[in-house]
Amino acid sequence: MMHLDYLKELSYEIRGAAMDVYNELGPGLLESVYEKALIHEFKLRDIDVVSQVPVNIVYKGELVGNDLRIDLLVDDTVVIELKSVEELKRVHFKQLRTYLKLLNKPEGWLMNFGTEDFVQGMVKITNHEFRQ
Repeated sequence: MMHLDYLKELSYEIRGAAMDVYNELGPGLLESVYEKALIHEFKLRDIDVVSQVPVNIVYKGELVGNDLRIDLLVDDTVVIELKSVEELKRVHFKQLRTYLKLLNKPEGWLMNFGTEDFVQGMVKITNHEFRQ
């Protein structure tokens, strides 16, 4: 069973890593640049991270696709979806919620590196359907 303190600490580390990347690189670069920088930052912090993880889509017991990819999966627990846009749209939140449901992960972060206020550009989403 996943301990809430562990998830809280992991989220704290994720936010810190993302803030370091944003403070170093600033806003407005390509998502792929932030992805590579975050991977490097997580490795410096000895945090397990995998990029471009395929998402299996199962419909009524049948695998109907696996061509979706999540940007980052941290410690096989937290999904990170990266953006570099002027403002986040509702579809971005829906996308992350769907990834959390399909992967059965407890939490995700939507991170928009395109904004001048990065603190406002980081949004945590909880998967209320998460099952251990």
